[in-house]
Amino acid sequence: MKRLSLIYGSAAGALIIGSAVLSASLSGTSTHLAEMEWLGYLVMIVALSSIFLGIKRYRDGDLGGVIRFGSAFLMGLGITTVASIIYVAVWELYLLVTDYAFIEAYTSSVLAAMEADGVAAGVLDAEAAKMEAMKEQYANPLFRIPVTFLEIFPVGLLITLISAAVLRNPKVLPAR
Repeated sequence: MKRLSLIYGSAAGALIIGSAVLSASLSGTSTHLAEMEWLGYLVMIVALSSIFLGIKRYRDGDLGGVIRFGSAFLMGLGITTVASIIYVAVWELYLLVTDYAFIEAYTSSVLAAMEADGVAAGVLDAEAAKMEAMKEQYANPLFRIPVTFLEIFPVGLLITLISAAVLRNPKVLPAR
């Protein structure tokens, strides 16, 4: 079970963080950076489908086609945890290599998007103050690392719950 968690979790983590780093690198200070969050979560959902595949592989290959919810949940939780740790570790490395430029680009893109939408000056100033406070918090790794972990882990947890519930039924996609 540990081996499969590492394999499927590593694949998911690599795909997610690879697309996140690529997006952040290509967008630079684009005003679209803040609007690309939906794409990041879409990539997470697609990559974390490896949870379903990993549980199915474990059920069919190691357990003879039958798995209990608890075992399936633990398998999915292992894959989610590995993917989340890889995501955080590589993101921290990316931030280090880019001299933590992401948060500046992100906050600038949020403010630029609000300005382009014609938001009133008072609201824009209030948001700029919030963005400054967020930059200060993000500079602290004790804040940044858990926040980064919580970007991906709940998505994986939800997919784990759904996969475990579905795959506990041996009639769903039975082994051939």
